[in-house]
Amino acid sequence: MMIALKAATPQLPRTTAVADHVVAVDETDSTNALAVQMIGDGSLTLPDHQDGELAVAVVAADRQTAGRGRNGHKWVSQPGRCSTMSYAVSIPRAIATDESVNGWLQMIAGLVTLDALNGMIEEYGAAPNQPDCSLELKWPNDVFCHGLKLGGLLSELVIPPSSGTGTDADADDDVVIVFGVGLNLALGACRLPTPQSTSLQLHVSGLPSFGEMRDAVAERQVEGFRERLVKFIADPKGQAESLREEVKAVCWARGRQVEAHFTDGTTLTGEAIGLNEDASLILRTQDGTDHTVRTADVGVL
Repeated sequence: MMIALKAATPQLPRTTAVADHVVAVDETDSTNALAVQMIGDGSLTLPDHQDGELAVAVVAADRQTAGRGRNGHKWVSQPGRCSTMSYAVSIPRAIATDESVNGWLQMIAGLVTLDALNGMIEEYGAAPNQPDCSLELKWPNDVFCHGLKLGGLLSELVIPPSSGTGTDADADDDVVIVFGVGLNLALGACRLPTPQSTSLQLHVSGLPSFGEMRDAVAERQVEGFRERLVKFIADPKGQAESLREEVKAVCWARGRQVEAHFTDGTTLTGEAIGLNEDASLILRTQDGTDHTVRTADVGVL
């Protein structure tokens, strides 16, 4: 019989030292939902973006009772084993709503997460058990290891009370993007929620305790969001091209035969070729036609 794990308030000294604001609770329905609620009621505020500076707030919980994934999917996690964090940042409305570049915000979140995980592994002298256990991104929002899902990301745009809406909206206003990041760090094989999921400790030896891992990864994510988003805000088009090359090296789907499942129930099968300039996926069908995929769940065949 599997013993239920008890939730405890996350202890995040390293993260607190670098973040502008940290909210940590033992349990909530969803860290993204809590962050959105607090931004909406004004209990969590972020200063407007300034050139060269970016505030990052963190909302963390040990247990989520209604964790959410992309397209309405559920995110199942275990307290004391899975990191459930949301990172809130202010960026110009003009960038957040520009469909020619805003797809890269999700890709940035993925790259920040890979950097944070790999940095933590290196810091503690840990090492993969097998040479093919490198961390990759499955477009558009999953962290993969050895072909299995280790984590997921969910981004949401929030209009803070201080920002205009409708006809009062100003392109120069800042809006808030909340990036939810769920990571299976210390789950044993018997606790994995699905056969398609995995956990970092199953692929890497020499890792520290879960609490140390969670804090070290979150600290790096705060710094990573701050550094990468400042550059992106300063030059979205230029950074998009650079990010496109960077994602190419860690894109799990690239070169594979995949099936895209759309929200209307239709599917499209083909080879994932790469990403377009707006971060959408290029899928080449058997007849040689390239299709653009912007919103879909993508699975390998």
